[in-house]
Amino acid sequence: MRIGIVGYGAGGRYFHAPFIEAAEGVELVGIVARSEAKRAQAEADFPGLPVYGSLAELLDAGVDAVTITTPPHTRRDLVMEAITAGVHVVADKPFAPNAEAARELAEAASRAGVVLNVYHNRRRDADILTFANVLASGELGETWRVHSTMDQDNADSLELGASGGLLRDLGSHLVDQMLWLLGPASHVHATLDWTDRFGERTDCGFVVTMTHSSGTVSTVSASKLNHSTTRELRAYGSRGSYIASGADVQANALMSGRRPVEEPATWGIDADENWGTLATKDGREAIASAQGNYAGFYTGFARAVRGDGPEPVPATEGIRTLEVLDAARRSALENAVIAL
Repeated sequence: MRIGIVGYGAGGRYFHAPFIEAAEGVELVGIVARSEAKRAQAEADFPGLPVYGSLAELLDAGVDAVTITTPPHTRRDLVMEAITAGVHVVADKPFAPNAEAARELAEAASRAGVVLNVYHNRRRDADILTFANVLASGELGETWRVHSTMDQDNADSLELGASGGLLRDLGSHLVDQMLWLLGPASHVHATLDWTDRFGERTDCGFVVTMTHSSGTVSTVSASKLNHSTTRELRAYGSRGSYIASGADVQANALMSGRRPVEEPATWGIDADENWGTLATKDGREAIASAQGNYAGFYTGFARAVRGDGPEPVPATEGIRTLEVLDAARRSALENAVIAL
């Protein structure tokens, strides 16, 4: 599958290109970067790879698929442009400003006969895959509630304004993880923290509580302006608990200059000291880290395009996440529980 990346900021450079490079059945054939600095960076990272000034130029050169990883306010129109051109699309999250606009994109992709997926890559985090194994084992019994926190001391990366905010950024990932693990939500309640520090009123922290159709309650929270770096999962069930305080393994490795293509056997495995603990009547057990690797998303996407496997994150699942985010914003404004 010949794929191009549209946008070469932190997302394109660190969270897409290295995993396209490491995926099976995928070839990176071009990058769209508009600023001189980003064009130079793309050329330095991938010598000899064509760098284009627009999506239209990339499409004219010929691709099977594109990844849209530009700022949120530009994303919807570029996704629609690619769909209209008849190419398959991976859209960064959130792939539309709201669930209604996302449904329009999904319907357009269906009419065009192209595969549209959302890059909820954090389903493939080591801690989430480890927790998924714990749930599948049945050791927790009936899962009563789950708490997930991801604080980042990284104010500079906060996307500003009406189309940005932390709820749509980290919130997209944390909500999607819980929906993937625990099933659809029936009710949502949320509170948001707001800042005017950067000149545009922006949500910079959140707490979202979902009641899932199964009866399980999950709470996800995050902040970027509170000088906290915390990743924690807590789960309570009828037979015990599972608690893990880990690291953002893949992101930390990428920022230190490592690449998944160079260490496929050991990539994305959390250190022993970060392993979670399962506590039941039989005692306490450290649960070894599963291996996380975002490259699996692109390997699966290529197979889906060929008709050889399921889509990693179909647009319908991205819409489901946006429905919760829309409800969370409404809940925070009205201080109300929103039924989905």
